[in-house]
Amino acid sequence: MTRRNANRSRTLIGWICLSLLLISFSPALTAQENLGRGRINGDVRDETGAPLEGALVSAQSLSAPTVLEGKTDKKGHFAIAGFGTGQWNFTVSLEGYVKVSRVEEVRQLKTNPPMAFTLKKVTGINALLTDKTGIESFDKANALVEAGDYEEAIKMFQEFMIKYPEVYQTRLNIAAAYVKKGDTAAAEQEYKIVLEKAIPADGLSKKDNTSAVRALSGLGELSLKKGDFESGQKYFAQALAISPEDEAAAYNVGEIFFSNQKLDEALTYFQMATKIKPDWTTPYYKIGLVYLNKGDYPKAVEFLKKFVEMDPQNPEAATVNSIIATIEKMKS
Repeated sequence: MTRRNANRSRTLIGWICLSLLLISFSPALTAQENLGRGRINGDVRDETGAPLEGALVSAQSLSAPTVLEGKTDKKGHFAIAGFGTGQWNFTVSLEGYVKVSRVEEVRQLKTNPPMAFTLKKVTGINALLTDKTGIESFDKANALVEAGDYEEAIKMFQEFMIKYPEVYQTRLNIAAAYVKKGDTAAAEQEYKIVLEKAIPADGLSKKDNTSAVRALSGLGELSLKKGDFESGQKYFAQALAISPEDEAAAYNVGEIFFSNQKLDEALTYFQMATKIKPDWTTPYYKIGLVYLNKGDYPKAVEFLKKFVEMDPQNPEAATVNSIIATIEKMKS
C-alpha cells in the first residue's frame, strides 16, 4: 500500500470513528434535553371567546431544563414543535391578563390533542399597578386637591373611576375633595357608597374594614360639621367597633361626649385613645379637662402636666401651664 493510500485509509477510519461517536452521543443528548418530534397546537382566548394575539405560550419540561416557546397569531392560534415525550408545564401570559399554567402529557409518536387556554383580564388594584399612566393621573388629582383646584381634581378622579370601577376606594378621595370644596351633601353620598361596597349587605362577600372605617369616620366628621352630634357619635362608634385599634375614632367619640358634657363617657373614650396610642399627647390634655370639669383637681393637674411634659413645644402648652397654675392657686 502506498503512503498516499495509507493516509486515505487512516482518514476514512477517523471519519468512521467520529461518526460512530456522534451517533452514540446524539440520542443521549436528546433524551437528556427531552427534545423530539412532538408537536402541540391550540388557541388562546379571552373570557368572551375572542382570540388573543401575541400571547406567549411557554412550555417547560418537567424532566429537563428545556423550554419551548411560541406566540399566538391574529386568530389566537399557536403551534410549537420539538417536544420530547413526557410531562410539560404550559404557561400562557399576555400583558393586561392573568397568567395561567397547567401540566400536560405530550407524546411524540401520536397526534396530541389541541390545547385551549382562557385568559382573564387583570382588574382592580392589580391592573392599576401595571398602569403607569393611571397611577400618574391619580397622583395628579391628589396634587390638585392640595393646590385647591377641587373641581378639576374631582373630574380626574371620576375619569379614573370610569377606567377602574373596581377601585371604589377612589371615592374616599372624591369625598375628601368635596369636603374641602364645601359640598358636604356630595361628600356624604360618596362616603355612603364606599360603606356599601366595603361592608356588603349579603354578609358573605369579603369586607374592606380599612375603607369602612375611613368612610364611617368621614360621615362622623360631616355630622359634627352639621351639629348632628348623635349621628356623629353613632358613626364614630361604628368605626371603633370595626377597628378597636383606631385611636382617632376613639378620640372623636370622646370629643362628642365631652362637647355634650357627658363627662364619664368622654373619659372612657379619651382613655381608650391613650391606650391605643400612648405617645399621642392630645388625649391626655382632654382627660385633664374632663377631670377639671368633674371638679377632680388633683387628677386634672396630673394629666395636664403629663401633656406638657410629653409635648412641651405644643402650641397649647402655654395655655395648659396657665390652667395648671390657676388650679394650684385654688388649691392653696
